[in-house]
Amino acid sequence: MRQERAYSLRRRLLLWLLVPLCTIGVVAAADAYRSARETANEVFDRVLSGSALAIAERVFVNAEGVLEVDVPYVALDMLTSAAQDRVFYRLEGPEGEFITGYKQLTLPPPVESSERFSFFDGSFRESPIRIAAYQGAASTGEETVSYRIAVAETTNARDALTREILLRSALRQGLLIGAAAVIVWFAVTRALVPLSILEAAIGRRNPEDLRPIHHKVPAEVDGLVGKINGFMGRLQVALTALRHFTANASHQLRTPLTIIRTQLALAGRAQTMDEARSALEACDLAVVDAERTLSQLLLLARIDEAASKALVEQTTNLTELARGETASHVVAAAKAGFDLGFEGEETVTCRGDPLLLRELIGNLIDNAVKHAKGGRSITVRVRNGGDDAVLQVEDDGEGIPNDRRTAVLKRFVSGGDETAGHSGLGLAIVAEVAKLFEGSIELMSGEGDRGLAVTIRLQLAT
Repeated sequence: MRQERAYSLRRRLLLWLLVPLCTIGVVAAADAYRSARETANEVFDRVLSGSALAIAERVFVNAEGVLEVDVPYVALDMLTSAAQDRVFYRLEGPEGEFITGYKQLTLPPPVESSERFSFFDGSFRESPIRIAAYQGAASTGEETVSYRIAVAETTNARDALTREILLRSALRQGLLIGAAAVIVWFAVTRALVPLSILEAAIGRRNPEDLRPIHHKVPAEVDGLVGKINGFMGRLQVALTALRHFTANASHQLRTPLTIIRTQLALAGRAQTMDEARSALEACDLAVVDAERTLSQLLLLARIDEAASKALVEQTTNLTELARGETASHVVAAAKAGFDLGFEGEETVTCRGDPLLLRELIGNLIDNAVKHAKGGRSITVRVRNGGDDAVLQVEDDGEGIPNDRRTAVLKRFVSGGDETAGHSGLGLAIVAEVAKLFEGSIELMSGEGDRGLAVTIRLQLAT
C-alpha cells in the first residue's frame, strides 16, 4: 500500500492562521475604504459648503425684483487644490429657473428639510463631481425670493485623500499579518521542539528497547504518547512470550529429538527385527513426549500472551468440564494402573476460558498419572466452596515433599526424579492458568497423610 505523503504541521498552522487573517484584512480594507471616503467627504464638504455660503451672502434682489449675485472669486479659489480639481456653480430661482453660473449643471429637485445644506454626488462633463446645495432666500423689504446655490467640484483631491488613508491602513494591516505569520512560524517551531527531541530519543533506541516513553511532551501529544506506550507494552508482552516459547522449545525438545535420532540410527543398524522394533517403539515414545511437550509450550505461550480481564469475563460450567475431561482420561489412567473417578456437585459455574480450564484439569490428571508412584486411585472433585468454585485432584501415591511443593509450581521443575525425563511443565501450567483467572493453587497431602491433593480455587460466576 502506497504511503500518503506527509504534510507539514507548521505550514498547516500558518495556512489556517493566514487565510482567516487575510479574509479579515480584506473586510477591514473594505471598511477602511468606506471610512476613508467618508472622512475625505467630510473634510472637503466643509470647504464646499463654506464656498456656497460665501456666494449666498452676495445674492440680492434688484429693483426689478430679479435675483442677482456678485460672485466673490475668493469663494471659488478656496476650492483649488494640488489635484487640479475644477469648480462649478449655479444659481437658480424659486421655480428652478437658471439665474447664473453653469447652465448644464443640473440639480435634483429640492427636498423638504430643515437642513439648509444638502450634498450629493453627480457627473458633469464626463467627470464625477461632488455638489453642495444651499437653500436660501433674499428679501427686498416687501417680499422674499427663495433661491438655491450649488457649488460643485471634481473628486480628484477626494480620491487622492481616500487612497492615501486606505494605503496607510492597508500597510498597517499588511505589517500586522506579516508579523503574525513570522511570530506563528517561530512559535510553532518552538512548540514542536519537544516532538523533535522525542523523535531523536526514539531514533536512538535499539529494536530491543521497548521501555515506555517518559519524555515531557505537550498536553495535545500526551494521549498519543500514552497510546504508543500501550502498544509497546503489548508488543513487549508478545515478544517476551515468543522468546520464552523459543527458549523453552529449544530446551525441552532437544532431548526428545536426540532420542529420536539415536533410536532411528539404532533401528538402521539393527541385526534383527526385534531390535528394530524396540528402537522404533522408543522412538515413538519420544515423539509422543515431544508432542506433549510442544502442546504444553504452546499453551504456556498462549497464557503469556493472554489478556486476563477478557478471559476472566467468560463463564464456564466447571462440573461439566471436569466430568468430561475425567472421562477422556479413564482409559489412559487404567493402562497406568489407576482407578480414575469423579465426584462433583450438579452445577458449579466459575469464571474463565473453557479451553484453558480444560488444559488445567488435563494437566492435573496427567501429572497424577505420571508421578503418583505406588498409588492406585485418582479422584477429581468439584464443589461450591461458598465464595469460590473448588477443583481438587487427589491421588494416593508417594506425594511431593513439603520443601518442594513451592518449587514444583515453577516451569521446568519436576516433583519427582529430575533425571526421569519429565518436562516439569504440568503444575507450572496449572499455576499460571489459575493465576490468569485470579484464582489460587494449594498443594497438600491427601487423605491419611498420603499422596498429593492439588486444590484450585476460582471465582464463582454470579
